[in-house]
Amino acid sequence: MAARQYPAKAFVTDPLRFIARHGQWVLAFGLVLGLLLPGLATGLKPWLPWLVIGLLYVSLLRMSVAGMLAALREVPRMLPTVALMQLAVPLVVLAVAWITGTLTSPVALSLILVSAAPSIVGSPNVVMIMGASPDPALRLMVAGTLLLPLTVIPVFALSPMLSGVWDVVLAALSLLLTILLTSAAAMVTRRMLFPKPGPVVLDRLQGASAIALVVVVVALMPAVVEIARNSWGLLAFWLAIAFGANFGAQALARAFTKGQPRDEALALSFIAGNRNIALFLVSLPPDITAQVLPFIGCYQLPMYLTPILLRRLYA
Repeated sequence: MAARQYPAKAFVTDPLRFIARHGQWVLAFGLVLGLLLPGLATGLKPWLPWLVIGLLYVSLLRMSVAGMLAALREVPRMLPTVALMQLAVPLVVLAVAWITGTLTSPVALSLILVSAAPSIVGSPNVVMIMGASPDPALRLMVAGTLLLPLTVIPVFALSPMLSGVWDVVLAALSLLLTILLTSAAAMVTRRMLFPKPGPVVLDRLQGASAIALVVVVVALMPAVVEIARNSWGLLAFWLAIAFGANFGAQALARAFTKGQPRDEALALSFIAGNRNIALFLVSLPPDITAQVLPFIGCYQLPMYLTPILLRRLYA
């Protein structure tokens, strides 16, 4: 059930709780802030890996220790879902690109990478903002990241622009290790400081997670600003690709999950369109990353606007 809204004066008395109750607008504010203050965004960009780790840590603080351990135990059960989302879908994209003769285009490359990527790190936060339990999203995020080194190999082996880039597998393992260590740190902190948090503490932790999301999205905005400076037409093109890929995948997944419990369906649908494509930036060659940076920058807009623009889809 979606949280009730707080009056504006609550921002003064309990700002974190106020932010938690207005999370969808806080995310939109982060997009505007990143676009209007490119200097701030550029200053944050070098810290992006640490910001993502910080976001994960704050996100996991709201999860119970039992819930996080349950997410690890659920990995075998999530295998078919992960195989469908991170292996079958990118192989279909590869086949369509091959048939249409666009296999080496930047658009095809972007769509292959985004469909092969696991869930974004902030997916539990965003589904909480949308009024659902974060546990299904957390399970799918953990399972998708854990299985990425396996699901990504066939995709790269069949792609002429990516075959032989085995450093990505090492990057996936590195990300997995980061997630496990951050999860362990969050579990220790949770057990020591918040063993049995009440609704007020949980709301404040959710507010802190929303702030962390804003900081991360601001750091990702320089790419969009750079495209806008060079060509508004090019920006419109990449925005259309990003919105189409993200919202299209969510709408399609939503149609196929109508009969499932709301929390499970919302997590699956949201993650279908919101993937951690930025993961591949750490290991792909510069000539490859240069082609997908416009997509990654524009991809942040539908990602963070989902709670507002797709509210009726998930109602």
